[in-house]
Amino acid sequence: MDLIAEGITQAFRLLIKGDREVLRIALLTLRVSGLATMISTLVGVPLGTALSLWSFRGRRRVAGFVNTGMGLPPVVVGLWGSVFLWRTGPLGFLRLMYTPTAMVIAQTIIALPIVTGLTMAGVGQLDPGIRLQMLSLGASSWQLVCILMREAKLSVLAAIMAGFGRVVAEVGASMMVGGNLLGQTRVLTTATSMEVSKGNFGFAIALSIILVAITYVINAGLTRIQQQGQ
Repeated sequence: MDLIAEGITQAFRLLIKGDREVLRIALLTLRVSGLATMISTLVGVPLGTALSLWSFRGRRRVAGFVNTGMGLPPVVVGLWGSVFLWRTGPLGFLRLMYTPTAMVIAQTIIALPIVTGLTMAGVGQLDPGIRLQMLSLGASSWQLVCILMREAKLSVLAAIMAGFGRVVAEVGASMMVGGNLLGQTRVLTTATSMEVSKGNFGFAIALSIILVAITYVINAGLTRIQQQGQ
C-alpha cells in the first residue's frame, strides 16, 4: 500500500510541478497514438463499410484477414516492422528506424484491423430494410453510404475507441521500432516498462496513472459524442 500511495503522490507531484520530461513523454504518446488512430479511422472506416455493403470475389478472404489482424500480437508487428525498416531492410533507405514515424506506422498496422473489423460488424448489423428503402427512394451510392454511416455511428465510434485503446497501451512494437530513446521515441508505456525493470516502481506507477488519465479523457470525450448520437 505504501508503494501505491507513493506512486499516486508522485504522479500528482509530477503533474502539478509540470515536469518537462514527463510532459514531453505524454505529448509524444498523444501524438503517436493519436496520429495512428486518425490514419486507421480514415482508412479503416471506409474499408469496413465497403466490406460490409458490397460483394466481390475474395470478400470473405479479405474479411478473414481483417478479423485475424484484430488479434495480431504487437511483438509480431514490431518484428516485421524492424525487419523492413532496418538499415539493411527493404525500406532501410528511408531511415525511419527508431523514429516516431516508425512508431506511428507500427501502431497504425495494429489499430487498422480493429477499426475496420468493428466498423464492418457495425454496418453489417443494420436493418437491410434501410438500404432497400433508400435505394427505392432514388438515393445514390454516396448518399446511401452516408446514411448508413450515420445509422452506424455508435458502432463506428466504438471501433475508434477500441483502436485508440489498443495502441495507446501498446508496448512491444513501440519498443522494437522506436527504441525507447530519451527525448525522441520514449512514450508512457515504454517509459513505464523501463522504470519497472529498474525497480523504480513509484515512478512507474506515476507514469501509469498519467497514462490512464489521458486514456480516460480521450475516451470520455468520444463516449459523450457516442451517447449524444444515441
